[in-house]
Amino acid sequence: MSKVSIITNLSKDKDLKMTELIVEWLEERGFKVLLLEEAANRLKRKELGCNTKQIYSLCDYAIVLGGDGTLLGAAREAVNYETPLLGVNMGRLGFITEVEVKDVFTALEKICKKEFAIEERLMLEARVIKEGVNTDVFYCLNDFGITKGILSRIITLKVYVNDEYMDTYNADGIVISTPTGSTAYSLSAGGPIVNPKIGAIIITPICPHSLGSRSIVISKDEVVMVDVEDDNQGVYLTTDGQRGYKLKNGDRVIIRKAPFTARLIKVFNRSFYDVMRNKLKNERE
Repeated sequence: MSKVSIITNLSKDKDLKMTELIVEWLEERGFKVLLLEEAANRLKRKELGCNTKQIYSLCDYAIVLGGDGTLLGAAREAVNYETPLLGVNMGRLGFITEVEVKDVFTALEKICKKEFAIEERLMLEARVIKEGVNTDVFYCLNDFGITKGILSRIITLKVYVNDEYMDTYNADGIVISTPTGSTAYSLSAGGPIVNPKIGAIIITPICPHSLGSRSIVISKDEVVMVDVEDDNQGVYLTTDGQRGYKLKNGDRVIIRKAPFTARLIKVFNRSFYDVMRNKLKNERE
């Protein structure tokens, strides 16, 4: 019996109607369904509940109900289990989610018929070094930001690539993104749009205090090192815009390709350029 997990953003599917419909659809076709404990309890289906580790480790694939943010969080949590993820957009833009709500059962039919592909997306790893000691490790699918805190002032970040000095940015910060994240924060900061099939890392300064500071695209196999040169204790490392970690003067952040990829289920024959054109057009409207 195939097992399918459903990860629901409870702020998007508030009454759990969509979650319940998918559970019923899957069970009618003989699938074993897993839910996170809170969703299972609210549906009065406690027997389906499991914890965060089990939701990814015990299933053949996971359906992620929410928006891009929900999928980003799921991608980070699923990395140790290589769980394929089907993103269902219940949010606003939905750039990396594969399916709109109206098409969810068409997509599930295709998966049942094995009419799908799994697309692997580059992820990044960030290691924080404090006083010469490795302290914390983070992973992202979209981007890492190293940015100022709440004060309206610039910060100073010295950047190296493969141990070679590249530039010093006096700016609001920098975004170091994957091609998947090139349409997110990096794009808002003036970075280029990069096809996710390209193996690359994008470094984009945020509001740099220099006319000569521009985005740079480097190989996915290169290593970025950022030294924090800020005495005001107001610098943060952010992961996919969802998690914050405070940095201080003298800290070093080393960012490189992660040892694993995000595995996204693709059921429709839509190219990156179709998605880009339609989503960005809708955003403008």
